[in-house]
Amino acid sequence: MNYLPKIVLLLLFVLFTGPLAAQKLGYIDSEYILNKHPDYKIVEQELAKLSTEWKNEAQSLDKEIKEMYVQLKAEEVLLTEEMYHQKIAAIKQKEKESQEFNSRIFGINGQYFQKQAELLQPLQSKIYDAIERVSRKNNLAILFDKASVPSGIIYTDPRHDYSEFVLEELGIEDNN
Repeated sequence: MNYLPKIVLLLLFVLFTGPLAAQKLGYIDSEYILNKHPDYKIVEQELAKLSTEWKNEAQSLDKEIKEMYVQLKAEEVLLTEEMYHQKIAAIKQKEKESQEFNSRIFGINGQYFQKQAELLQPLQSKIYDAIERVSRKNNLAILFDKASVPSGIIYTDPRHDYSEFVLEELGIEDNN
């Protein structure tokens, strides 16, 4: 009889602390969600258009440099040493301009990446808000992103995939 109060106390402890220890986890695939969002296709098209324009400009500069080298090679025998060095200096200056252009446009903090961030930011905010609402509705303590690198997720059970819930929250139907 001495054990009965201890057993009852232990059972009560387990009953009340059990739900506190169990936290609901889930994951989403942000890449999948982005690809399903109609606004993302518009952003991709605009970025592709800008990228094509800038690549054409960069190719134009490279073509100009090659033409300058061809012209120098053709005129080399007719040029004085001073004229030759001037032409080489002009070519080197044009190469420097080309490198600066590529760095300014496609570099780490280049205009392309700034434009990408500017165009994607509103869409990412919408998706994040939807993720937050889904997490609250489903009482999720932690929600992982399967697409993030490095995610560390090796295996996922589709039962815990909340990507479709996020798409539903955004009002996007799965048309596959």
